[in-house]
Parts: sequence; C-alpha cells; structure tokens
Amino acid sequence: MPAFGRSASLEAPCLEEEFSSCTKFALLMTGLDSSTRTLSTPSPGLILPSKSSSLSSPALSSNGHDTNSSSASSAVAETVAVVHPQPGGRTRASKTHLLHAPIDRLPDHTLLQILSHLPTNQLCRCARVCRRWYNLAWDPRLWGTVRLTGETLHVDRAIRVLTHRLCQDTPNVCLTLETVIVNGCKRLSDRGLHVLAQCCPELRRLEVGGCYNISNESVFEVVSRCPSLEHLNLSGCSKVTCISLTAEATLQLSPLHGQQISVRFLDMSDCFCLEDEGLRAVASHCPRLTHLYLRRCTRLTDESMRHLSLHCPSIRELSLSDCRLIGDFGLREVARLEGCLRYLSVAHCTRITDVGIRYVARYCPRLRYLNARGCEGLTDHGLGHLAKSCSKLKSLDVGKCPLVSDCGLEQLAMCCQGLRRVSLRACESVSGRGLKALAANCCELQLLNVQDCEVSPEALKFVRRHCRRCVIEHTNPGFY
Repeated sequence: MPAFGRSASLEAPCLEEEFSSCTKFALLMTGLDSSTRTLSTPSPGLILPSKSSSLSSPALSSNGHDTNSSSASSAVAETVAVVHPQPGGRTRASKTHLLHAPIDRLPDHTLLQILSHLPTNQLCRCARVCRRWYNLAWDPRLWGTVRLTGETLHVDRAIRVLTHRLCQDTPNVCLTLETVIVNGCKRLSDRGLHVLAQCCPELRRLEVGGCYNISNESVFEVVSRCPSLEHLNLSGCSKVTCISLTAEATLQLSPLHGQQISVRFLDMSDCFCLEDEGLRAVASHCPRLTHLYLRRCTRLTDESMRHLSLHCPSIRELSLSDCRLIGDFGLREVARLEGCLRYLSVAHCTRITDVGIRYVARYCPRLRYLNARGCEGLTDHGLGHLAKSCSKLKSLDVGKCPLVSDCGLEQLAMCCQGLRRVSLRACESVSGRGLKALAANCCELQLLNVQDCEVSPEALKFVRRHCRRCVIEHTNPGFY
C-alpha cells in the first residue's frame, strides 16, 4: 500500500473535485452533535478532565484553549478521540445518515489521503465519527507528525495520551512518530519530553521553541534515547545551557567514547544562559552540525568560536546576531571552517571590523550570505576584501554601517555580479553613484533596501530601468 504523510497529495487526478468537497465534509462531521456519533462511553480512567470538571479535553482543541460545554451531551462530544475506545454500535438514525453520506462511498485509500491533510486536533476528532473513521484516523501512516499549538494547552497531558494510543500496536514504543512540533506551548515541561524520549525512539525532528520550562535534564534524555534526531529547535528555552550525552554536562567526550549526537540542525537562539562552556559541550557532542543558530546568546565570547572550529568542521550556516561579545578574534576562528561556510550572520556584533571580515573573505570563498548589519567598524576596505574573494555572494546586508560608501559598492558591483539581495538601510555615505554601479552590473538584483539613505529619485529610476524584477524599498517621497 502507498505510504501516507501529513503533507501527502492525491495520486488520482480524477478525485481532485471529490477531495475538495469531501475534506469540507470531513471537517463538518467533526462538528455534529452527539446523536450522530458513537454512543460508546470512554473509559473513566482515560478521560482528560478540564479545570471546570467537564468531559471536554483541552489537550487537542483546535485553538489550544479549554472548551466549556453547556450540556453533558456537548461535553461528551468534545472528549478527545484518543481517550475513546473503538466506537461500537450506532443509533439507527446515525447509521442511516452515514449510509447515504457522499464521503462514505469513497474507498479507504482515498479517505486516508483526505485525512492525511488534516492537522493533529482535527484528525483526533474525526476518529469519533464512526467505527470506520476511527480505524482510518488511527492508521499509523497518518501519524508521522504531531503538531500542537496554544499557550494554554496542557501539552504534557496531550503528549502522554497520544503516545499511549499510538503505542497500542507496539507496546511501550511508537515507531511511526518522527516529527513533533510544539512551538509556543509554554506549559510543556520536562515530563512531556521525558514521555517522548521513552516512547519515540525514531524521533528525527523536535521543535520546542518558546517552551521555557524545559531544562538540560529533559534535553539530555531526548538526545540520549533518540539516536536518529537530526533537527532540534530549542530557541527561547532559557533554562537550557548545554547539550550532551554524558551525565555531567561539562565532561567532554573522548575520541574513543564512540557516541555522538546526530543532530545536524540546532537552533539555540535566545538561550540567554548559554555560555562558552556550554557551547563547548554542544560542539564536542554534536560534531555533525551543519546549521547552528545562536542569536542573542549574549554571554558567548570569542573563545566559544574556537570550540566550533575544532569540533564542528561541517557547519554551513552560522548565526551570531546580537552576540555583542564576539569580535574579530571570534571571526578568525569561524574562518577556520574554510570552504564549508555558506551563511554567516554577525548583525549588531559591534566589535567586528574590517579585520574580522577580511579573515572570513580570505578563507571562506564560497560564502553566499553575509549579514553585517550594525557592524559600525565595517568600511569600504572590508567590502573590497569580500568583493575580491567571495565572488559568488548572493545576499549582503550592511545596513547601519555609516562608513560604507559608493567606493565599496562599486567594488562589489564589479566582482559580485550575481548579487540578488542588498540592504543599505541607513548607510549615510551611499549616494546614487553606488546604486547605479550595482544596477548596471548586477542584473539579477531582486531586492534593494535604501531606506533612510540620501539617494535621488533619478538614481532609483535608473535601478528600476536596469533591474526590472528588483523590489526597491525606500523612503524617498519623490519616487513611486
């Protein structure tokens, strides 16, 4: 049988019209009252009561908020599908109604395709319609991804109930769940991650951005029990200070240890407590990193960059935006990544000057993206080094760099003719001469930001005439 995913598409073109109407019907069915649903009663031990002691479950509501019922029947109707046993008999009215429903004529594989497009909460609700929908909605092929949202969502309880249901066919372990996204669920705690680590060994992607209640202990549990984990988003988890496979976070793995974390994508932006020692643990335990984002980790210094260059030679994308303690010496260590680095952001790192940019330009000739916005020590000399060594540069942001002028732009225009996105916002020394040089030589230019720059309408018209696909962001009232 074909495999189904949450983003799967229909294979039979002839069913496209039925798919559109049937999907609407599927969502409509979730709103039917209790008279059209199964009359079976959920097990009292599995019902998730809300704070108002109703039978409705806030765990997987569509908007993440508790749902209050006005009657017992509506309360039962809003009980989460996962806490129901398999639907039994129906009333005669409901059986007659479903018998003549258009969607009931579809074969199972087509209905599975429809259900594969529903979010997690709607998929659970569809399981309450009838016995057939129950069996189809809990098909393991539909449960490769779980996505939960809502600040007030009791996400720990939702994860516990979901994994309990998904582990019924394979006791104590769920082999189908590979992606869990719970960004913004502030009520997620270490208990929820502990359940995932225990029950989902095949987890490959975990996003818990903004879940500030989780700590090092639960992250240690996940990376230790999920050897296939490759994508980990911990942005905004302010209590997380390191990632390791050892009981002591500060203990470095030896080359003979033989264990490594397979994470390739790691986002630790806004992890305010992350320090050099913590990043050393991350680098030594995650040598396969290719994407690392450390935005606003304000305690990191140049020393932390040395650990990255020593242990993570494959980093392609690195963001150090607003890490204000990192300067030219840190960029010298970053430059040791040499040919691998494609993306670098050092926005608002005010200690960085032309010296650091020269190191990057010399040793990272394949650089495609550079964000140096707010690096006030950057001048035309730094742009000259970029132009000579990084001829494949596609995107450059040097906004709020007052020492960048037309001379630097002319050098870029001559050597980096593949530029597509350039931001010069609030560059006081830039005039029409530099913009004309860019427009005449960089025919692939798609975005030009010259807001708060003293450029004439004639120069902007010149850019539009030579780069017809270019979007110009400006604050000049004379140009429209």
